[in-house]
Amino acid sequence: MEQLMPQVNLNVNGSDEQVDAPDDMPLLWALRDLMGLTGSKYGCGIGQCGACTVHLNGAPVRSCLLPVGQVAGQAITTIEGLADGGSLHALQEAWIEKDVAQCGYCQSGQIMSAAALLQSNPEPTDEDIDAAMAGNYCRCGTYIRIRDAIHAAAMSIEVAGAAK
Repeated sequence: MEQLMPQVNLNVNGSDEQVDAPDDMPLLWALRDLMGLTGSKYGCGIGQCGACTVHLNGAPVRSCLLPVGQVAGQAITTIEGLADGGSLHALQEAWIEKDVAQCGYCQSGQIMSAAALLQSNPEPTDEDIDAAMAGNYCRCGTYIRIRDAIHAAAMSIEVAGAAK
């Protein structure tokens, strides 16, 4: 007799989705393999590198460690959902402007951690940035450009906010 896979309700990038997944499947695999959202990357599988970072209710989390059963019904935002419609997020624009990415593998996790930082601290110091980004590793070593891009995005967001 064929065993049916349980359905899990996920709210991803503002859309309610049902996925056929066991409760203990890592969120990363549900996002990538079941939903086709491949922006979040598998790096280490133990939550140390940050390549799989997404937001859960606005906070950065490592999706390789989170079972889908624990996040059902909560707000999940991936790199694909960071942009506002057709407009890139200020961080995505700054990443391009500052030519941050080299291989690019870690960049979605870097951007998601940076977005959470700017949400909670719109004017971060270098020390704030270093602390918030400490769990995101870049094998290419673009940390200085990452910090510059975060500062540029913060300034861009500040200017846009002042213009409203």
